[in-house]
Amino acid sequence: MSTRDFLVELGTEELPPKALKKLSEAFAQGIELGLADANLSGSKTEIFAAPRRLAVRISDVPEKQEDKDEVVYGPPAKIGFDEDGKPTKAAEGFAKRSGVDVSEIKTGDNGKLMIELSIKGQQTTELLAAIVQNSLDKLPIPKRMRWGASRTEFVRPVHWLIMLLGDKVVEGNVLGLNAGNTSKGHRFHAPETIEINSPAEYEEKLRQAYVMASFAERQDLINEQVIAEGKKLGGQAVIDDDLLNEVTALNEWPVALAGKFEESFLDVASEALISSMKEHQKYFHVVDSNDQLMPNFITVANIESKDPSQVIEGNEKVIRPRLADAAFFWNTDKKNPLESRFEKLSSVVWVNKLGTVADKSQRIATLAAKIADATGGDKALAERAGKLCKTDLVTQMVYEFPDMQGIAGRYYAENDGEAADVCAAMVEQYMPAYAGDQLPETTTGTAIALADRLDSLVGLFGLGQIPTGTKDPFALRRASLGVLRILVEKKIDLDLSELIDWAIDNSWPIELKPETKSVLTEYMLDRFSAWYQDENIPAEVFQAVRARGVTKPLDINSRVHAVFGFYKLDAAQALAAANKRVSNILAKQAGEGIGNSINSALLQEDAEKLLAEKVSNVASELESVFEAANYTVAMETLAQLREPVDQFFDQVMVMADDQAVRENRLALLSNLRNLFLEVADISLLQTS
Repeated sequence: MSTRDFLVELGTEELPPKALKKLSEAFAQGIELGLADANLSGSKTEIFAAPRRLAVRISDVPEKQEDKDEVVYGPPAKIGFDEDGKPTKAAEGFAKRSGVDVSEIKTGDNGKLMIELSIKGQQTTELLAAIVQNSLDKLPIPKRMRWGASRTEFVRPVHWLIMLLGDKVVEGNVLGLNAGNTSKGHRFHAPETIEINSPAEYEEKLRQAYVMASFAERQDLINEQVIAEGKKLGGQAVIDDDLLNEVTALNEWPVALAGKFEESFLDVASEALISSMKEHQKYFHVVDSNDQLMPNFITVANIESKDPSQVIEGNEKVIRPRLADAAFFWNTDKKNPLESRFEKLSSVVWVNKLGTVADKSQRIATLAAKIADATGGDKALAERAGKLCKTDLVTQMVYEFPDMQGIAGRYYAENDGEAADVCAAMVEQYMPAYAGDQLPETTTGTAIALADRLDSLVGLFGLGQIPTGTKDPFALRRASLGVLRILVEKKIDLDLSELIDWAIDNSWPIELKPETKSVLTEYMLDRFSAWYQDENIPAEVFQAVRARGVTKPLDINSRVHAVFGFYKLDAAQALAAANKRVSNILAKQAGEGIGNSINSALLQEDAEKLLAEKVSNVASELESVFEAANYTVAMETLAQLREPVDQFFDQVMVMADDQAVRENRLALLSNLRNLFLEVADISLLQTS
C-alpha cells in the first residue's frame, strides 16, 4: 500500500512558554495514538514547537485503511427464523444493524446468526481532521480561552492550519480553521505568508523565514551561544534547565547577547540578583573561576539586529531598576535584626485554626530543642534557630523574591551575628525540598527541618487534612518523605512514634483529633512503600518488616535491606513457606497456651532432635547479633535452618496423639518462628 508523509501545523498567538514543550509532545502523542487506532501508523514522528506554532510530521502514513473481513454474530438461530424458515423480527433487526439484506444471514457453528462483512478501508484524508481535533481536545490545558465571537476554545487564539498528506492539502476543519498549506514566518523579519508544498520542505521554508521550528535544535543553539558568550566575558555562563526551556519557548530565531551592570550591585546577595535576572528578565548569569557572580548577564533576543549594541543597551536599562530594587530591599532589611521581626509573625496566619506563623515558630523551637538534645546537638541553638527560622518571611526581600526565603534569612542572621548553626538552619530547614535534594548538614539545621515537618504533619492531620491520591495541598507526602530521608540517610536512631508524641504534646490552639498519632504514623510509614519500590525491592519484603510494628525508620530500613538480601537466597521461599505453615499451626492452637520451653526427653524423631539442636545453637549465636541490630548477619544465619526445617516437616507429625509430645513440638516451632520474628515476619515473603 502506498504511503505519504503527513504534516500538521497549528498557528497561534504566543503560546505559554513554560508549557510549550509539554503541549507539543502531547500533541504529537495524541496524533500517533489516533493514527494507530485507525491502523494508519507511520514510521517516524518529528515534533516542532515554537512560540506561535505546534507542528508534527509523521513519515510513511498509509493513504487509506486496508480492507478487512469481519464476522458479526447475532441472536441464537432458533429465534432468528420461525418454523417455516422465515426471518423473524430478531433476524431483520440484526441484518439492519449490520447494514446488509436479511438474505445474507447465515448460521454459525456456535448456533448463532452470523453475517460475514467485507469492510472497505477509508481514505486517510477522511480521518485526519478528526484525529488532529481529538488530539488538541485532549491537550493538558488547565484553562482554555475564547476569542472574538467564536465559540472555539484553545490555550491561545488560532490563526492558521496546515494539513498536508504528501503534496495534497487535507480538506478538513480544526478549531474553526479550514486546512491549507500556508504558514507565517518571523513576526518581524519575515511576516509574509509562506507556502508549504510538501512536508519535507517544512523546516527549510520556515528557516528561510527566520523561524527555527525544531524546539530541540533551538535549545541546542541557545545553549551553545550562551556558553560562548560566557567565555568571551572571561567567565562561565550558568545554564538552568528550566530557564533554558523557557527561553527556547520564547524565541523563534535566537541570538544570544551579553550585557553588564554596575559592580556595586555585587554587594547584594548574589542569589537575589540571580533571582531578579532569571525570574523577571529571563537572563542567564555568569560566574568567574571562583564561582563568584560577575557583573554581567546573557540575554537571548528573538531578532537578528543590525545594531546589537542597541538591544544590549536596552536590556541593561531594563535590568538596572530591578537590581536597584533588590539592593534597596537588601540594605533596608539589614537595618533591623531578624529577632525584631518575630512579633510581625503574630499577624500572619499559618493555617486557619492552627494559629499564626509565630505560634508555629514557637512550637518548632520547642520540638527542635528536644530533637537536638536526643541527637547530641545544642538545645539552646536549636531553640534559637526555631524562633528565628520564619522571620525572613516578613522581610521586603522575600516579599519581592519568594524564592529567597531561607537564603535571605541566612544572610540576615549572619549580619546579626547569630551563631553559625543558627544561620545555616535558616536554609537547611527547607531541606530536602524535593526528591534527591541534599539534606541538612548541621545538627541544628537537622533538628529544625524535622521539627518543621513534624509540626505541619501533626497539626494538619489533627485537623483531619489527610492527603488523598489526587489532593495534597499542603505537600504532606513530601514532608513525610523528608522526615524519613533525614532519619534514615543521616542515621538518626529516633522513634517516629516518640517524635509524633513530642509534636502532639506541644501547645496547640485546638484539641487535635484523638486518632492523630495512629493515622499519621501509619501514613508516614506507608511512604516507605514508594521509597523501596524505587529501589526495586519487592513490596512483600517491606510488608514482612512492617508486620513487626517497628516505628524506628532507621531500624526499618536496616531490616528491609537484610530481608531483601535473604529474599534473594535459594532458601528464602522454602523457609517462608515453612514459616507460613508454622504460623497457621500455632494460630489454630492459640488457646492451648503454647510455651517456649523444650523438653529434650520428649524429642523422639531424629529430625526433631536435629531441628531442636540447630534452633538452640542459632539462638545462642544470634543473641549478640540481635542486640547489635545486625540484621543482615542474622538473616544469613537463619537461612542455614532450611535443611533441618525441611526434614522436620517431611518426617515429623506435629500434632502427635501424645499431648506432651505434641506441645513439645509446638514449643519447638514457636521458638523457630520467634527467631525469624526478631527481624521480620518472613511468612509474608511467600510468592507462590
